Amino acid sequence: MRKFFSNRRLVMIVVALVVAFGLMGGSVTLRNNRLTLPLIQQFGNDIIGFGNDVIASPANAVQNAFTNYNDLLNTYHENKELKQQVAEVAQTKVRDQVLAKENKQLKAELNMKNSMTDYELITAAVITRSPSAWQQQLVVNKGQSSGIRKNMPVMSAGSLIGRVEEVNKTNSKIELLSDTSEAANRFAIEINGKNGKTVNGVITGYQSETNELVMGQVTTKASISKGTKVYTNGMGGITPKGLYVGKVSRVGKDDYGLAQKVYIKPSADFNNLNVVSIAKTDN
Repeated sequence: MRKFFSNRRLVMIVVALVVAFGLMGGSVTLRNNRLTLPLIQQFGNDIIGFGNDVIASPANAVQNAFTNYNDLLNTYHENKELKQQVAEVAQTKVRDQVLAKENKQLKAELNMKNSMTDYELITAAVITRSPSAWQQQLVVNKGQSSGIRKNMPVMSAGSLIGRVEEVNKTNSKIELLSDTSEAANRFAIEINGKNGKTVNGVITGYQSETNELVMGQVTTKASISKGTKVYTNGMGGITPKGLYVGKVSRVGKDDYGLAQKVYIKPSADFNNLNVVSIAKTDN
């Protein structure tokens, strides 16, 4: 009887082991061959995915909005800097043009200094020019403190443009050759005519349309050629003799058809005077 129970126990142990190994093998096989996850695991994964979408979507939207705002802000600053650079370039271009023009005029004044050794020339800048008296007067930044006196001749680009009419401590008013007002002083000039004859006269007018000075009160009927140079003759003791004015552009008759009227193209441009030279004389 004891042997029977012993064999039965052994058989049960073997059967239990076989069943256990069979269940383990079947579980592994079932897990490897199953194409779908368990329902509970699927539900859990769906809940986690939905939660991620709910949280991630607003976060991504906020992040994208912040990124777009930064891009827009950077674009605004870059646009502002570019506009400032464009404005600076435009200002630099205008300044360079002004400096180039002034440099050209200063070079002309320097050449004039080298040729006019009889005078001490004082360079001055034009600071005021009234539109209502554009062809009559201008104001420069040199006056009594620089040794300027009334009636001193004023030059530009190597030729006479006027004389000092009024002197203040730090500035002076210049009367131009083109001043045709009744109160203006007349400039006495001369032309070397043919056959060596000298033609004297005074500047009596200015035609702004053609930029021509008019020489009236001509003292002789000597023939005058176009292109002949015109100088001051020193009569009246105000303006020195020999200052260059311009060239004869044409010759005509006065309103009565009797005396000659000479038209002179001035060497200087009265519409473009930024720098002038005042000749210090002993007068």
